[in-house]
Amino acid sequence: MKKITYILFLSILFSGCSLFRPGPTTLYNRALENAPYDVIIVPGVPFNGKSWSGTMKGRVLWAHYLIRNGVAKNVIFSGGAVYSPYVEAKIMALYAEALGISREHIFIEDKAEHSTENVYNSYQLAKRLGFQKIALASDPFQSNLLMRFTKRRFKMPIDHIPFMIPILAEIDDIDPPQIPADSARVENFKSIVQTQSKWHRMRGTRGKNIKFEKE
Repeated sequence: MKKITYILFLSILFSGCSLFRPGPTTLYNRALENAPYDVIIVPGVPFNGKSWSGTMKGRVLWAHYLIRNGVAKNVIFSGGAVYSPYVEAKIMALYAEALGISREHIFIEDKAEHSTENVYNSYQLAKRLGFQKIALASDPFQSNLLMRFTKRRFKMPIDHIPFMIPILAEIDDIDPPQIPADSARVENFKSIVQTQSKWHRMRGTRGKNIKFEKE
C-alpha cells in the first residue's frame, strides 16, 4: 500500500473517532508519563497470505515504535485463524521480529476470535507472565470501541495508546518484510463465518462469549 493511500486510510479512521474522549494525543502523552509499560496488547488482523494490510501494518509498526522508544518492554500479539487460515498473532509476530523486535519480547495469544477476546485473553496471559503495567496499542477506532470494555472488566488497569497518525506517517514508508507465512498457516481451516452464526459472532464482538474469571 502506497504511503499516501495509507495516510488517507488513517485519516478516515481518525475522523471516525470524533467521540473519542480523551483523544489519541492526550492518551499518548499520558502513556509517555506512565512509561515504560511491561507489555502492550496488539489485537490481530486477518492475513491474506500475501502481504500485510494497511491495518496490520499500522498496528505492527506502532508496536515496534513503542518498544524501540522505550514506551513498552514487551508485546502480546493476539488473534487466531479467524477469517483466513493464518494465525493472526503469529503473522504479526513474524513481521514484528523482522522489523527488529527481539523474539524474547514477543508473546503470542492465538485463541481470540473477537477484539474483546483479544484483550481478555491477553490480559490473562500478561498476568501469568507477571506483567502489571498493561496497555492496549491499536488504531484509534478500535481503541475507542474497546474503551468501555477495558475500563469495567479488569482489576489491573489497561491503558490505551492509540497510534498517532503524524508519527506513523513518518515511519510508514517501508516495504513489507519477507516472512515465512506458511509457518503460521493452519490445516483444515474453516472460517468463523462457517463455524458461528451471525448472532453468535455479534455476541462475541460484545464479549458475551467470554467466561470471565474472578480476580
